[in-house]
Amino acid sequence: MDEGTRKAMEWPPPSTSPSLVVRSPRQTVSLIRNRRPHRDWNPSSRSPSFAAREHGPKPSEVYGFVGSITTVIATAVYLAWAYTPEPVLRSLGITYYPSKYWALAVPSFVIVAVALSMAIYMGLNFVATPPPTSFSSIFGETEFPSCFK
Repeated sequence: MDEGTRKAMEWPPPSTSPSLVVRSPRQTVSLIRNRRPHRDWNPSSRSPSFAAREHGPKPSEVYGFVGSITTVIATAVYLAWAYTPEPVLRSLGITYYPSKYWALAVPSFVIVAVALSMAIYMGLNFVATPPPTSFSSIFGETEFPSCFK
């Protein structure tokens, strides 16, 4: 192809305000190449631009980060208290701390509570489910047992 035919077949160059309709992959590539780079930081003031300040971190991300750091610190303190002998704690000046009994009691209580809550949840689901011979399981009409009314 000669130069004139090739220019006639190409799309016109993108304008200063690109349209929202992209007609071909070639136009998409040219729009990507010709757009201005976006900078989040103003190099002269070393402060975030207006867009970066407006769209700061999401609260859920901040809470998740703080929660994960708190969990790690609490676990480290718990393990240090549980495994450090009492004479070492006293030599460090730590005299007021819970009994070592609670280092085993609290995790045991939590595990039992979780296991019981799962068993109770499954039991309530079994009570609320109609028997396999019931027409309610075929037609979708559920009758709650008398203990839930």
